[in-house]
Amino acid sequence: MKLYYSPGACSLAAHIILNETGLPYTLVRVDLKNKVTADHQDYTTINPRGAVPALEVSPGTILTQNVAVLTYIGQHADQAAFRPATNTIEFFRLLEALGFCEDVHSAIGPLFSPDLPDATREILLNRVVTRRLSEVEALLAQGTNGYILPAGFTQADALMAVLLNWTTPLKIDISAYPKTRALRDTVLARPSAQKAMREEGLL
Repeated sequence: MKLYYSPGACSLAAHIILNETGLPYTLVRVDLKNKVTADHQDYTTINPRGAVPALEVSPGTILTQNVAVLTYIGQHADQAAFRPATNTIEFFRLLEALGFCEDVHSAIGPLFSPDLPDATREILLNRVVTRRLSEVEALLAQGTNGYILPAGFTQADALMAVLLNWTTPLKIDISAYPKTRALRDTVLARPSAQKAMREEGLL
């Protein structure tokens, strides 16, 4: 598999899960601003939407969107928590959790916009980000293992941890959400995450 990524972007979740699985992969770095890869390809010919991650699963066959990419990797892994049977409620709970991660993504991601007016930023922080962080905290409080799902660590935790890690450069204080902060810190301390962050030049 070939993962198209940008350092620290949400594609880091797929990078972490690939390391967890031990599946072979190669990496191609993407300059998201200019939509060009490190090997000088026009990235929009790979993913017309210009976003990461993109995963080449076979020559010329590309998957995009975190829900699809992370589920695909999981279905080819040995870890039971990553690949619940597709006819079970556990499979749909995993999809549900990944969908919720994308809700959090949509709340936090816009704050990176350099042209975001201060008033809009405050509205997003107070009405959207705070609500989503409260929802993450409440979801984790329902469980007993510190992860999103009863099965333990899954693709959803990797994606959520990456999104929560964005709160640091954005200077969003998450100290009021101790379970949320603990999820981020626990996941990013995993050897798979440390390896991925080193490979992306983040450590």
